[in-house]
Amino acid sequence: MSVAFTREEDLEATAADLPDRPVSTHPNLVTAEGLAAIEAELASARAAYAAAQAKGSIETDRTAMARATRDLRYWSARRASAQLIETQPDGRVRFGGSVTLLREDGRTQTWRIVGEDQADPAKGSVSHVSPLARALMGRQVGDETLVAGQAVEITAVD
Repeated sequence: MSVAFTREEDLEATAADLPDRPVSTHPNLVTAEGLAAIEAELASARAAYAAAQAKGSIETDRTAMARATRDLRYWSARRASAQLIETQPDGRVRFGGSVTLLREDGRTQTWRIVGEDQADPAKGSVSHVSPLARALMGRQVGDETLVAGQAVEITAVD
């Protein structure tokens, strides 16, 4: 047997033993949009799993089955633990709401506090377990607090 075949089999065997995606130990709070995204990811994982099974012999492409199985386990766990939070505006920073901050250097930033799977800082959303969200939760317009060692003032809450 050629070394090339051995390496390919070793890579496939390694890929087939993918570790599970880590599931957070924090409560899985979700917005309505976050729950819909989890359900879409779960449907996608189910489709990938079905496609991997339908391709015939699992031995020919164990990596596809391993990825599909791993993702199906992860999204199933996230859906099972999801806690839909629907809050009403009350003038305080809360889960699912947005907050606008004025930084010491004059910059203004707006963040929405969402679930871990929905968070995307590049798009202006942070997880409810992030240090930023924890520093802001429960505060209201006019409050000042420290975020990453810098003072910020809350200028708007929705």
